[in-house]
Amino acid sequence: MRLRRVWAVARKEFLHVLRDVRSLGMGIAIPMIMLVLFGFALTLDVDNVPLAVWDQSRTPESRALLSRFTGSIYFAAARPVDNYRDIERAIDAGQVLAALVIPRDFARCQEQGRTAPVQFIVDGSDSNTATIVLGYADAVVNGYSQEMVINKVRRAGGQEIHVPLDPRPRVWFNADLLGRNYIIPGLIAVIMMVIAALLTSLTVAREWERGTMEQLISTPVKTWELIVGKLVPYFTIGMLDMLLAVLVGVLVFRVPLCGSLLVLFGISSVFLLGALSMGILISIVTRNQLLASQLAMVLTFLPAFLLSGFMVPISNMPAAIQVVTYAVPARYFVTMLRAIYLKGVGVSVFPLEALLLTAFAVLMFVLANVKFKKKLD
Repeated sequence: MRLRRVWAVARKEFLHVLRDVRSLGMGIAIPMIMLVLFGFALTLDVDNVPLAVWDQSRTPESRALLSRFTGSIYFAAARPVDNYRDIERAIDAGQVLAALVIPRDFARCQEQGRTAPVQFIVDGSDSNTATIVLGYADAVVNGYSQEMVINKVRRAGGQEIHVPLDPRPRVWFNADLLGRNYIIPGLIAVIMMVIAALLTSLTVAREWERGTMEQLISTPVKTWELIVGKLVPYFTIGMLDMLLAVLVGVLVFRVPLCGSLLVLFGISSVFLLGALSMGILISIVTRNQLLASQLAMVLTFLPAFLLSGFMVPISNMPAAIQVVTYAVPARYFVTMLRAIYLKGVGVSVFPLEALLLTAFAVLMFVLANVKFKKKLD
């Protein structure tokens, strides 16, 4: 490889990027905007659930139960209602997500040692959120019931009750259970995949559309020298994007980075080379900027967003779709980024993923070299 030839092509591409404000903006500004917007908009946390309460009992016992709900971090201040029609209106209007109905004989049932039925209504439009909210409600009511039983036995002077099990849960790697600590690393992978492929998908197609490809073909620059030269500027921009994304994740979203920066950027560089080479391949095949950008979006954003495990765990997908995900390179990058960020592990923990990412980068580069011919059709 003649470094002088590669640098000549790279310098030409650098000048084009610096002169084209739109390309530079797409390469640097758009990833940061996407990261901030998606980072704040996408969340897996379910808290401050708006709650409606129909307290028919209006006793100290009912208020004690209600305080258990409003005193937790999961439920917001209660919205009082007087009937089921008000509950239905509030849920239909999106003013509340759940409703607690305390019966009139709530306190009397407790005094007589009978079970007091308490109704909890939840909006099931979003099944995932509804399931989580029902879990919160069960935990609150079970805690209240357990405390009531223990207090009743104590007041009766009976033998102190000991709980048979004493669970002591401990969360590793994301102790605060913050959704953003899980989302941001995966979001970085998705954005890097999309932007990298979009940037290079226009390079060769632009040369054909502007009629400058004939000049490049007439030069002694070899095919792979031309491709490497075109990759260099966008690889630099991509690594700059990665650095900015890491800074935004740590400083803005407070996502802990437990792993090695060297491992993080090493893996990212391999993934970036593969994504850039894929964009070059798309550009070579299409020879049209509009078609290249559309194809790059379809082949990168949709698989990376839907099939990488970024939003939905792959284990929850149908078996046929799980097989398809093995062909999505973002799957391996998302897995490694989350492991590096939250667990602080190295390449030794995921050698297969690193090998597959390397194979993806080599395959895309080789295919780009094979498909590009230095001749006019």
